[in-house]
Amino acid sequence: MPLNVKPVMKLKITLTGSKPPIWRRLLVPPSTTLGDLHRIIQVSMGWYGMHLHLFQTADGTVYGDPQEDMDDMMGFRDESSIPVESVLVREKQKLRYEYDFGDGWEHEILLESVGTVAPDVPLPLCIKAMRQCPPEDVGGLGGFENFLEIMANPAHPDHEAVKEWQGGEVFDPDYVNVDAINDLIARRDELFDGDPADTEGFFGLTPQQVDQLMTDHLNCTDVFQPGAKESAVEAA
Repeated sequence: MPLNVKPVMKLKITLTGSKPPIWRRLLVPPSTTLGDLHRIIQVSMGWYGMHLHLFQTADGTVYGDPQEDMDDMMGFRDESSIPVESVLVREKQKLRYEYDFGDGWEHEILLESVGTVAPDVPLPLCIKAMRQCPPEDVGGLGGFENFLEIMANPAHPDHEAVKEWQGGEVFDPDYVNVDAINDLIARRDELFDGDPADTEGFFGLTPQQVDQLMTDHLNCTDVFQPGAKESAVEAA
């Protein structure tokens, strides 16, 4: 390989089942680990890392973060030691990525091509994006469709309540800002590795604790100690 270029994989990340399709086209170094690809997908799609995730190859092998599978129920292989080039070895090969097992956001990762770029091209890099990602916890694709219908109709009886849930902001499903995505990609380590106590949205909890709190709030053994007094929880 010439010294004045560096290798790159062009990936297309598509939110499975989204119509019209929601997708991102990314350039990543072949040595990018699946753990880092998880972070890249999160910030490029517009997710917030609040739920569990996994990667799965066509042969059924599952990769993930061991910290999200402390009891080894999922049988994850550690994503932090697996380079993308070892699971996507030929063009047009696909990899499955799932985020939030409750809403069930499945993504198709397609290896479009392998090539080179000039040494001054920053990697990883989002080069194209289509449509905005659904809000977290909207209820999967069906919930997202319902959300869009309500948000598009100010006369709908639930419009104001859903708009308030959304943060009082207008939601434009076609809006996407590639420059903003690349800024987040560049800052992904800062966003994921910062002190959890200082991370807005996590309130000092790990992603596993947040996921348990949101999916089974009456049985949050990872969040509250068993037998904790109600007064103690209220005081906290």
